[in-house]
Amino acid sequence: MFVQKIRTKMNYRSFKFLLLVSVGLIFTHCDSDTVDLIGNWQEVSTFNGRPRNNAVSFVIDDQAYIATGFDGDDYLADAWRYDPLVDSWFRQSDFPGIPRTDAVGFAVNGIGYVGTGYDGEEDEELNDFWAFNPQTDTWQRVADLPGMARRGAVAFSLNGKGYIGSGTGEDGDLKDFWEYDPQSDSWREVAGIRGSKRVGAFAFTIGNRAYVGGGRNNGVFEVDFWEFDPLEGSLGTWFEKEDLETDDYNISRESTVAISINSRGYILTGSNGSSLSDVWEYDPSTDLWSEKTSFDGAPRSEAVGFAIGTVGYITTGRNSLQRFDDLWSFFPDDPDDDDD
Repeated sequence: MFVQKIRTKMNYRSFKFLLLVSVGLIFTHCDSDTVDLIGNWQEVSTFNGRPRNNAVSFVIDDQAYIATGFDGDDYLADAWRYDPLVDSWFRQSDFPGIPRTDAVGFAVNGIGYVGTGYDGEEDEELNDFWAFNPQTDTWQRVADLPGMARRGAVAFSLNGKGYIGSGTGEDGDLKDFWEYDPQSDSWREVAGIRGSKRVGAFAFTIGNRAYVGGGRNNGVFEVDFWEFDPLEGSLGTWFEKEDLETDDYNISRESTVAISINSRGYILTGSNGSSLSDVWEYDPSTDLWSEKTSFDGAPRSEAVGFAIGTVGYITTGRNSLQRFDDLWSFFPDDPDDDDD
């Protein structure tokens, strides 16, 4: 009888333990399935130009500018300005260079710069560069890029200089980088990105550093990710960061929108063989990525984006043969609100 009581008590304790473990697992599973991602999207004023892919964008004095691109039939040279205070678009003077797609844009000291890209009419890459003055709404040709003519490159500005690199040209994919000095209207070659050559990579800046990764080379989506310090050494230095593929995620892609807000970097949409709508945030202090609320618009690649203050924006792009002209604003620290 005493032995039976002990067995009964042990069985009850075992059952109670297993029950608690099971309940804990259930709640743990529910919690992981119901985690709400942070970031809120709102649709705002539709882009006034034709739907397109592979345009360029830059920001000057809290105004965004978009130019060039391809609408499925024509290579474009129109330019537009977006004012977020009135949520409206305004036509600017047309880009005076050859109409093109797959160019790059950046801004330095209140002047926008657009160059390189692809001339579909002549089936050739380009290396010319043009400066846009928003005060006079005029364009002026500046020094051509000395390196190989290219399309699908990346560009950014740091410390009063512009930078362009990677892409693809007549001899294939590239990994060289060049620095433009507006004061002397001259270029010099700096340290090329380590790792692979690539086309369709992404780039954003945080503080006085640039971050470049992704893209495609030899048919493979690249997973390496690099930090560029232009002041380290005479030609700048690249530092390897955590890959875009880890045990927890694989966010390698091409033709994505990349922006920075409040010392964080973001990649929005893109393609890994299929058009994407996911959004990821990079924290340079931890060298880690975290997922944010997915883009509310249609999945796409080859869009353009920009950040004004603490708000990000994305517009244009394409999904297969469909091209877009919707404009969406992104608030990365706000909870998702389906009623927006």
